[in-house]
Amino acid sequence: MLKKTVSLLVVSLLMSVTACKDNGSAKITEDDMKTFESEKGIANTESTQSTEVQTADANKTTKPVDGKYPKIQFNKLEHDFGTIKSGDKVETEFMVTNIGDADLIILDAKGSCGCTVPNPPKEPIKPGSSAPIKVSFDSTGKTGQQSKSVTLTTNTEAGTENFTIKANVLPKEGQGASPIMNK
Repeated sequence: MLKKTVSLLVVSLLMSVTACKDNGSAKITEDDMKTFESEKGIANTESTQSTEVQTADANKTTKPVDGKYPKIQFNKLEHDFGTIKSGDKVETEFMVTNIGDADLIILDAKGSCGCTVPNPPKEPIKPGSSAPIKVSFDSTGKTGQQSKSVTLTTNTEAGTENFTIKANVLPKEGQGASPIMNK
């Protein structure tokens, strides 16, 4: 009986060893690998295209097919409101001219803080044409020399354009240093 048990054990062991020798990679043919590679290539291409579209959407700018870009020329790059009082709301206008070869589109305009609000044109600016960008500055709560920037996101080759406003803001009457009282 011991011989039968040992024989059964040896046969079981041999069967398990030969079963483990079954190479899983032998079941995958070269045709299967080619199909997998081509599907993987398509998936990578789709993924890359999707990423490019997402990037273009995020930037809102793409290289023009014809290679022609608009180009911005400002009538000034800085405006100084001079001396104003805290609480004054002042406004100026920057004239933008498109000296490039394609329509200029201003996609976004942001001031460096909430006190500076640009109002760009909504329509494209044709080559050779000009349009105003109004900028308002609210000096409420501000004193001293102020310098704020405006950043435009555009379809120019650079993608962004900047200009600045500045002012010397005096404290509102009654807000300055209190007078010294004599006893």
